[in-house]
Amino acid sequence: MRDLIIIGAGPAGLTAGIYGKRAGLDTLILDESCIGGGQVMTTYDVDNYPGLPGISGMDLSEKLKSHADEAGVEFKMGTLAGIETGDTIKLHTDSGELEAKAIIIATGATHNKLGIPGEEELQGMGVSYCATCDGAFFRGRTTAVIGGGDVALEDALFLARGCKKVYLVHRRDAFRGAKKLEDKVRATENIELVLNTVPVSVQGEDSVSGLTVRNVKTGEETVLTVDGVFVAVGTHPITDYLKGKLELDARGYIVADETGKTSVPGVYAAGDVRTKALRQIVTAAADGANAVESVLEYING
Repeated sequence: MRDLIIIGAGPAGLTAGIYGKRAGLDTLILDESCIGGGQVMTTYDVDNYPGLPGISGMDLSEKLKSHADEAGVEFKMGTLAGIETGDTIKLHTDSGELEAKAIIIATGATHNKLGIPGEEELQGMGVSYCATCDGAFFRGRTTAVIGGGDVALEDALFLARGCKKVYLVHRRDAFRGAKKLEDKVRATENIELVLNTVPVSVQGEDSVSGLTVRNVKTGEETVLTVDGVFVAVGTHPITDYLKGKLELDARGYIVADETGKTSVPGVYAAGDVRTKALRQIVTAAADGANAVESVLEYING
């Protein structure tokens, strides 16, 4: 029996682990990866984390994990399949059952897919959801990034450093990302904007050879000759196993405010997995700290 089990080792989960140990709780973090770090691991530059401008996502993850290790947080590798709530919380994982007085769900979110022909078939053969993970394979080649938010803009800039050319495909004529990033993209010579345009299909057999796109205003379809397609169209929460167990909103996010309290006593949510206006590393870390404070109140009460 643990005092606290945290599911997920991203910034929210790692911060919760640090605060849990500092509060004297018997704390365990369960994560699918032996490395941890969450989505921040795939971010090339983190320019908005206070005090550490320009740090790479991998370096920031390593610092957070190292801090948790030094605090004495115990880690266990495993995948959560379901939970049972009651006087205690039981977790069903692929490596056995775990039990705790309280849990913090910090599983974050995963990448959305386009749902177009060729995407699934060519995933890993030119179709990627992580430019910082796979961009090195396309050095000197031509790629396309699909999306209009911060991640898409960051991916285009990252790929432009090594690729011969980068198409940035967006369904609107205005971007949703930060103006600073947009300005950098527009000033980068080997990035070509393909606006008011949606992807139709990915071409290729053993590897990507092209991307068919359609202009939403004219209806005209064209084929961009590319070697890689990087999808950056947002994320969705990892909460399928919680349906019927916790209150979720229409998009599947756990309904919880900044205290982390969910619809079930003893179960808390932190980070990108919960309903919130801003999903950033700094807000995830704050969520982890707030959730532990709620856990302490629950256990002591």
